[in-house]
Amino acid sequence: MDDGSEPTTCSSSHMEKPMSTMNCVTFNELRLEGQFCDVIISVNGVEFIAHKNVLCTCSHYFRALFTRSWNATTLYKIPGISPAMMQLIIEYAYTTTVPVSADNVEDLLAAADQFNVMGIIRQCCEFLKSQLCLENCVGIYRLTNYYYCPDLREAAYMFIFHHFKDMCLVSAEFLDLSVNELNQIIEKDELNVNEEEVVFEAILRWIAHDVPNRRQHIAVLLSKVRLALMQTDYFMRNVKSHNYVKDNEECRGIIRNTLLEISELNVFGPSDSGNLLRRPRLPYTILFAIGGWSTGSPTNTIETYDIRADEWVNITSEHESPLAYHGTAYLKGFIYVIGGFDTTDYFNSVKRFDPLKKTWQEVAPMHSRRCYVSVAVLNDFIYAMGGFDGSRRLSTVERYEPETNQWTLIASMHERRSDASATTLRDKVYICGGFNGYEYLNTAEVYDPTTDSWTYITRMAHRRGGVGVIAYRNEVYAVGGFDGANRLQSVEAYNPVANVWRTVPDMFSPRSNFGIEVVDDLLFVVGGFNGFSTTFNAECYNDNSNEWYDIRDMGIYRSALSCCVVPGLSNIVEYVASRDGYKDNISVEVKYTSSTGNLPV
Repeated sequence: MDDGSEPTTCSSSHMEKPMSTMNCVTFNELRLEGQFCDVIISVNGVEFIAHKNVLCTCSHYFRALFTRSWNATTLYKIPGISPAMMQLIIEYAYTTTVPVSADNVEDLLAAADQFNVMGIIRQCCEFLKSQLCLENCVGIYRLTNYYYCPDLREAAYMFIFHHFKDMCLVSAEFLDLSVNELNQIIEKDELNVNEEEVVFEAILRWIAHDVPNRRQHIAVLLSKVRLALMQTDYFMRNVKSHNYVKDNEECRGIIRNTLLEISELNVFGPSDSGNLLRRPRLPYTILFAIGGWSTGSPTNTIETYDIRADEWVNITSEHESPLAYHGTAYLKGFIYVIGGFDTTDYFNSVKRFDPLKKTWQEVAPMHSRRCYVSVAVLNDFIYAMGGFDGSRRLSTVERYEPETNQWTLIASMHERRSDASATTLRDKVYICGGFNGYEYLNTAEVYDPTTDSWTYITRMAHRRGGVGVIAYRNEVYAVGGFDGANRLQSVEAYNPVANVWRTVPDMFSPRSNFGIEVVDDLLFVVGGFNGFSTTFNAECYNDNSNEWYDIRDMGIYRSALSCCVVPGLSNIVEYVASRDGYKDNISVEVKYTSSTGNLPV
């Protein structure tokens, strides 16, 4: 089988004829004892005895070979394969298992392709997918030029896209790409680069590997770079003035068009342009902003933020109920929406959204109702901490395991905390601030899952309820909130090694009960309550420049929302702003499923 589990039949492909497990074991015992064998396979003088019927079940090659002379021949000399590979194929025919390793996978894939053993091909492809890394992704992709492995080809291609910046710096295989192969990579919207400067510098590195023969390709490669999205001074200093570019007649038109596009961008701002020079790449990660409090009541609005286009996309499902003061977490392909409040009920319910299938499903409820809940993910568990159950603030904590669909109570916090916020850093959970029913808190605690215990850390400089807490650059950031008198725009960051807080530049706007996440190494805050009204305003902080920047406002005013980040979606185009020729008013149909039949409680 191609998933590495114990086989239940002698086949892992609809093209292979299945036999029962008992028959598999019986026929293999007969083969090993030399009983009732009716064929001899000879490879370079090494002979293997087997049963024709068994070999036919795993390979159309053997079926065609034996059918031509079923009764006349028992000895078949087969060229083009080593005895070691033939032995593995014969053993697979009887056991449906094969030992795939880094040492044998390429030879095994070639042999399985030659003999049309689809089960082995799949196992080889799954192994190669599991081994994809910066150094080998190009080689694995090129391997699929010779064998029909569409899933492996797609996986290798997407790995190259998603890790392009790092791959270019460390991969020797990258330097061996042909100009057509490199061109096909850098022209794609899926290429995951924050800055087009990365693409230009990758081209220079590729040319430098063989300047006399590659320099001539600068124009065709440069035409695939989104040049108008570069910093203008970088473009003028590093691209327009580069010797490769200045000395190439075809590049002059590209430079001229780029300057026109830069001028239009500066005057009119971003637009849905079909010009490749200014079309944003697709993001690798998507920020989801879910629910919240808007115009006096909860909302069911869901928006996604496309960081590359600086656009919000509304993907709201009319089937979903309004919800506020809930928690949100992304884990193993699902977005979980936890607890919350709808003006009438305080919830212990948990729903999860599949962004690929676009369906909702209810999973096991928490032990406690939790509005103003704090949520974090650590080591494939979801943690739900504190909150308000409708009558009291909670110090209890529970964690959810998706595999068992169960919530388990763990050690309680030292303090009751509702309207706090939590994050994870270095295998620990941090929770900061909140409201205990009497006062807003400046205390913070850390949970160690190895000891199931909470420990106080140094107090924050400010009391913060409705605070945003997020791990960023190996520190825990506490952003904004309410101190009991004012909404805050102040920010502080905690260093776990030194056990101290430091001051970070203030946000542009004060806010509490907002969404917070890190996307593409930038810290984003969206929405919230500014002391006078809910807001749709959003901004981001870059630690490199130590500055905040305005970004596009959300589509609606809302506070008490919750955010999470989803990486690597294969259907990313359904969650991003329109790219001309790429997405044309795609509607997102979302379905609701209440069944928990496949989730054991």
